[in-house]
Amino acid sequence: MALKCGIVGLPNVGKSTLFNCLSNAKAQSANFPFCTIEPNVGVITVPDDRLEKLESLVNPEKVQPTTIEIVDIAGLVKGASKGEGLGNKFLANIRETDAIIHVLRCFDDDNVVHVDGKVDPINDKEVIDFELQLKDLETVQKQLDSIKRKVKSGDKAVVKEHEVLTQLEAALEAGKSARTVEVAEEDFHLVKTLHLLTIKPVLYLCNVDENSVVDGNSHVEAVKEAVKDENAEVLMIGAQIEADIAELDTYEERQEFLSDLGLEEAGVNKLIRAAYKLLNLDTYFTAGVKEVRAWTINKGMTAPQAAGVIHTDFEKGFIRAEVIKYNDFVELGSESACKDAGKMGVEGKEYIVEDGDIMHFRFNV
Repeated sequence: MALKCGIVGLPNVGKSTLFNCLSNAKAQSANFPFCTIEPNVGVITVPDDRLEKLESLVNPEKVQPTTIEIVDIAGLVKGASKGEGLGNKFLANIRETDAIIHVLRCFDDDNVVHVDGKVDPINDKEVIDFELQLKDLETVQKQLDSIKRKVKSGDKAVVKEHEVLTQLEAALEAGKSARTVEVAEEDFHLVKTLHLLTIKPVLYLCNVDENSVVDGNSHVEAVKEAVKDENAEVLMIGAQIEADIAELDTYEERQEFLSDLGLEEAGVNKLIRAAYKLLNLDTYFTAGVKEVRAWTINKGMTAPQAAGVIHTDFEKGFIRAEVIKYNDFVELGSESACKDAGKMGVEGKEYIVEDGDIMHFRFNV
């Protein structure tokens, strides 16, 4: 599943530095706006202690973690919705992502130029929100215009679409993002087809200095207060610290560096897991001597749908799934021990896969 998180933010907030820490790809990181002209895409692995535990028990020839794509998108300025700066390209690139990591500068440093001349993460947030909302408003109003005549016919489906669009229009005109509008599940398809920018789930990432990486600072507190009603997650990270960690050669050196700062793990690990959660994803495993592998699925997928992630033939010819719960596998130590203990379940087409399930599919094509 090629799922993407887009890193967005004003120029010089630390996006490219962060991206370099997340990926082996090297975006140009420089002290001037628009240093990232084209979106850089990095495929990154999702840290999962369960995979390491399964590897130690099964001792396979190969281990394959699950991944997500992180896209570093070119910086945006006021007027982007009207094509200013790299606006049109920015908006097109962000439309292709599944979720947004919104990087906010929450550190003071006279040596790093701010595009607006002062550090103000709330204003930075509002600049990007405004541009995305303006573009979405344009999309919604265009669709409203296109169904204007059809509404008069009284067609129930069109009337419902008009009702949902009017709700979205009101919210966007009030400076709110589309994700704040409560749309009934049965009507959500009406919103989905619009491909709105502000409907995407968002994670606000506060880029802080070394002194603030443990307890935060006044900028971080201001961000938390500003987004408290958005149902969005706020995470702190020191992009420069992460860059320094990435330069260290051994695991022991990295852990010692983190310990000196009062941190238990690298911020990028927290970010990757948060991004995975933001995309509403789960992981299931296949475990054999040839390969132990993590597979990405959307929450709520049935067993045949999960099988289809491996290969479409698995879904088409699905017969049943043999399922072992992760905790049972770890406690008993092997698939055969789980079978002997009656801990392997045989599940049909209606089974909803749970995060951490260890699965083997039977199929016939």
